[in-house]
Amino acid sequence: MRGADRADDLVTLARLAAGPGAVGAVLDWLAGRTGGSVALLGADGSTLAGRSRPRPEVLTAAVADMRRTGTPSAVLGGEMGTIDLVSLGAGAGQPPYLVVLGREKHRHGVLLADTARFLGLCWRLEEAERTREQVAVAMGHSREVVLHLLMIGSVAAARRIAGTLGPQLPEVSRVYVVECPAGRRPEVADQIERFARGRAWIVRCPVRARHLIALVPSGRDSAEPAVSRAHLNQLIAEHAPESRVGASEEVPLREAAIGYEQAFHALAVARGVPGGYARFDRHTDLAPFLGGAGPAWAAGFLAPCLSHTPARRPDPGAEELLATLTSWLTFDSGANRHLKIHRNTLAARLRLLGELLGLDLTRVADQSAAWLALRLHSTHRTTTHRTTPGETATLDELLATPAAKVWARSQLRPLEQAGLPAGAETIRAWLRADTRLPATAAALGISPPAARKRLARIEQALGRSLLHAPSAKHELWLAMRTLGLL
Repeated sequence: MRGADRADDLVTLARLAAGPGAVGAVLDWLAGRTGGSVALLGADGSTLAGRSRPRPEVLTAAVADMRRTGTPSAVLGGEMGTIDLVSLGAGAGQPPYLVVLGREKHRHGVLLADTARFLGLCWRLEEAERTREQVAVAMGHSREVVLHLLMIGSVAAARRIAGTLGPQLPEVSRVYVVECPAGRRPEVADQIERFARGRAWIVRCPVRARHLIALVPSGRDSAEPAVSRAHLNQLIAEHAPESRVGASEEVPLREAAIGYEQAFHALAVARGVPGGYARFDRHTDLAPFLGGAGPAWAAGFLAPCLSHTPARRPDPGAEELLATLTSWLTFDSGANRHLKIHRNTLAARLRLLGELLGLDLTRVADQSAAWLALRLHSTHRTTTHRTTPGETATLDELLATPAAKVWARSQLRPLEQAGLPAGAETIRAWLRADTRLPATAAALGISPPAARKRLARIEQALGRSLLHAPSAKHELWLAMRTLGLL
């Protein structure tokens, strides 16, 4: 090879190595340069890269021999013509091998040696990137597990896993749900990370590809000075102006699931206001209004599930069934993605839950009762409630108290304040239709698009999500049942 030719080849190799898809680009160039078929082989003789897929036994044997003896290169002959093998020397004891089959007659020893050096570097860089991506995926799945544990109230287990991954879960935080293009989530996550000084717990939503969930610690959760949260939405908007942000009240870690629901409801409002940011700032939890009778009712309601013993080892136990019920009521048809199970598995678990609890979990009435029972159970799970048949209040008796009526009226008051005279009628028709839009529209005598627009206006008035899960449908059903409107 002349000096000028080699210089040109080195310049070309350097340019290709610096570009995208460097390994494939270099192999394609080498095939044209030598007139042969080019590939990259693993230490076991398998093809790692290249358009050629050489599989002769002689290559597998030659690679094994080179690996055993530490030979950096070899030239073989046979029915396939001349075969060049060159070790890239990348990897501890398991380097890939460059193979060129059927090259032109003149020698290419220097060219192959130069190419192998560039390929070795490119291969190591691509391997490092693949490893980084695998680690990122594994970390993402682990963070989803922590989110799942928080959603079902398993705080201790969530803390243990989070302590290994880092950072520690904040004891008191504000939950943010950010809606942005899926490809911008890493960018937005980085901004939240910087804003919270590395103390935020950030998870890509496993159910919605455009959502990012972040637990940002409050000032009282750390000895460090409080971080000003007034500008987080502005920071996100600067880097992803098409984003929308919903924020919860400050909640303790054991109420992270409530914080998520609040942030999701705030996001429904954020979609329709200037700036694309809203914060949930009204306390609307029914549990405190039910007094001591509420936890006892919940314990009796969930008893068949809590005492369930699976017939077979692979079948779901009590905690797994409660987690499934929680996910179904929170994410609706997205529960299988949240739980990482098949749709058929989810359907089978819901059938079992329906049989145990005597419910039809496709009906809003039964869903709402289960939602309230789970909320009370998660709030009072450390307390044992012994119930005697006939002594526990019924749901209607719980909702008949003056305190519950005060809560119920507070749920619907924003409709009056917003001047939506048809708001209560629309919600009643929607709930009676089990939130099916066509049936709601038929009951109101309007078109489905018109019904959807009404519900969207009601979302803005209530500051709650209705059309997407988590939905306020359970609280609204309970409020209307309390006031005798259903």
